[in-house]
Amino acid sequence: MNISFLGLGVMGSPMAAHLARAGHRVTVFNRTEARAAAWVAANGGRKASTPREAAEGADVVLVCVGDDDDVRAVVLGPTGALAGMGAGTLLVDHTTASAELARELGLACDAAAVGFVDAPVSGGQAGAERGQLSVMCGGRDEDVERARAVFAAYAKSVAHQGPVGTGQLCKMVNQICIAGVLAGLSEGLAFAQQAGLDPEKVVNAIRHGAAQSWQMENRWRTMVAGEFEFGFAVDLMLKDLDICQRTADAVGVQLPITEEVAERYAEVSAMGGGRWDTSSLIALLQDR
Repeated sequence: MNISFLGLGVMGSPMAAHLARAGHRVTVFNRTEARAAAWVAANGGRKASTPREAAEGADVVLVCVGDDDDVRAVVLGPTGALAGMGAGTLLVDHTTASAELARELGLACDAAAVGFVDAPVSGGQAGAERGQLSVMCGGRDEDVERARAVFAAYAKSVAHQGPVGTGQLCKMVNQICIAGVLAGLSEGLAFAQQAGLDPEKVVNAIRHGAAQSWQMENRWRTMVAGEFEFGFAVDLMLKDLDICQRTADAVGVQLPITEEVAERYAEVSAMGGGRWDTSSLIALLQDR
């Protein structure tokens, strides 16, 4: 297929590369044009100077940028991707954004006779690089089915949640759960260190029981070492948890643990850890 990919960050760049290796004809756009040029030099395809130019002639346009406003900037308006898309094509937003934005984009795509799927992903940078992401989708059945052929290049699972917006709601659940797990793991490891235990022996003792988690398996060693240069950044998690809290207010549910964890992440960011990975919650509990 002719595919346009908008946004070549730590997630988008490897996702687009998987598409190129799968044989799709890929056109890329990035707001920092030098990054797009470097991607083309490494992967082939071509770069475009505007989202609209990138989308012209594309069967599917994929978006993976920072937040709601970033998505609007590359999709809507006279130079946005939607202005260059033809009837019957498909827009997929992989950005972790609000359900309200997804519904807004869905209506805009309906008006242009373009299909739309909100499809945030989980698995982090490592999952993107290995082509092992989990995709949570909201959209019409036929649009999600069309998107599956694209997702096959970089996803290990695709789960259709329901109509437009439900993919983003599912991603909020994902982030709420991750925040709680990391808070508990940080406190447990810090306790083990302070109590004089060997963290490796502790993890080996509990990793096969009910305390086991992906975060434990992949992050415990770097957490106890105070190394936080792996994967999803604190400031991005703060953005996501803010979306979760605002949505929770709108639907009338309380998230007291999520609110507390968000406050802890704000402390990490304030101490200069905004680009550290999310396992850095433990830094608030360690002697540094």
